[in-house]
Amino acid sequence: MNIPPARFSSTDRRGFLKRAGLALAGLPFWSQIVPESLAAKIPENIKITGLKSLIVEDEVYLKVFTDAGVTGEGHTSVHRKAPTCKAAVDDLARVLAGHDPTRIEFLWQAMYRWPRWRGGPILNAAISGVDLALWDILGKLLDVPVWRLLGGAARERIRLYIHGSGKEAVQRAKAMGYTAIKTSPVVADVIDGRRVIKRPWNLKRAVRIIEEMRAAAGDDFDILIDAHGLLTPTMSLEFAKAIEPLRIMFLEEPIQLEGNDTLEWLGKHTTVPLATGERHTTKWMFEDIISRHLVSYVQPDVIQCGGITEIRKIAAMAEAQFIEVAPHCPGSLSSGLGLASLHIDASTPNCVIQESHPNPTGWQLEMFNGRTVPIKEGYAELPRWPGLGLQLNEEVATKHPHSNPNPSYYFEDGSVADY
Repeated sequence: MNIPPARFSSTDRRGFLKRAGLALAGLPFWSQIVPESLAAKIPENIKITGLKSLIVEDEVYLKVFTDAGVTGEGHTSVHRKAPTCKAAVDDLARVLAGHDPTRIEFLWQAMYRWPRWRGGPILNAAISGVDLALWDILGKLLDVPVWRLLGGAARERIRLYIHGSGKEAVQRAKAMGYTAIKTSPVVADVIDGRRVIKRPWNLKRAVRIIEEMRAAAGDDFDILIDAHGLLTPTMSLEFAKAIEPLRIMFLEEPIQLEGNDTLEWLGKHTTVPLATGERHTTKWMFEDIISRHLVSYVQPDVIQCGGITEIRKIAAMAEAQFIEVAPHCPGSLSSGLGLASLHIDASTPNCVIQESHPNPTGWQLEMFNGRTVPIKEGYAELPRWPGLGLQLNEEVATKHPHSNPNPSYYFEDGSVADY
């Protein structure tokens, strides 16, 4: 079959040359692929004019202002370090000032590289929060949800899991239409007001609760377990071997984030799928985990790993190694974190399940001006609002300043335990 050569009209040629010229001029990547009718919505010479942040309990919310009257909203946090995180966010104002907010990749690189001292949870959380706000600006300018700018929908709805412990929690989750729940092994006891991990620890108690949950769940329901870094490597191995018959979807953070070699050791000694990543930052921290296939699931947190810009790259790296993605989300889906996670889930083929919590009520619902993501039968709908979809009510938010004490865990002899 002979296929005639493609023919281009003079209009096509002019359009191609114009877009090529824009690329050479250093304009944003999307200027070459967004239709001209949409690109025309971007004001010429749009500039960032300022940044504002505030702490709500243990979370940092922020706004990036432009001279076009469009404001981007973002969200970030390093739990128990909110004031430090806020200071890092505020410091980025001098990097952003006067720049085009739609040059998102350029600004990510500038925020990360120009300060010279880079990396770590605080600095990356600050970049993450601003990155969310920049994507929010672009989506609002083009009047589309962010997931449409990331390649469009890879799925029609997003599978969720909720949290709970014991067979009653499984029954409640199933009654609500969910098909997955995450729990944690019971490790510590409260002794004299302290959370204490005894040695030897009560392995039988921890396993018995999981057995009861599996019995209540049946075979068509997933159970996920978050060890939360509380277990020593030996404890993790004992626990993993004991729960192997219970078909766990994954065991999360069985080893502290610094221990990749130990994570590999654990994976070689158990058939339980492993997961980690909520405290890992940037593609470089995930590279070793992914290239060595140390886990079956990576769990980047979009407001800590580097924002939407970075989590897309982490997910693509994982996809190349047939590793699935289950984004971390300790807050509601109405928060910036929750919404940003949904945009990634919607557009990323290897995002298979999303951590979630109940939709907010009371003052927290008021803080988001009543916006919630519809959830049906354990699945979230794709966000439908332009941009990120975050709509923070500052008047309500400012009534709930920083307040979140750091949890403390001990071993029985009084020494410090991980958390």
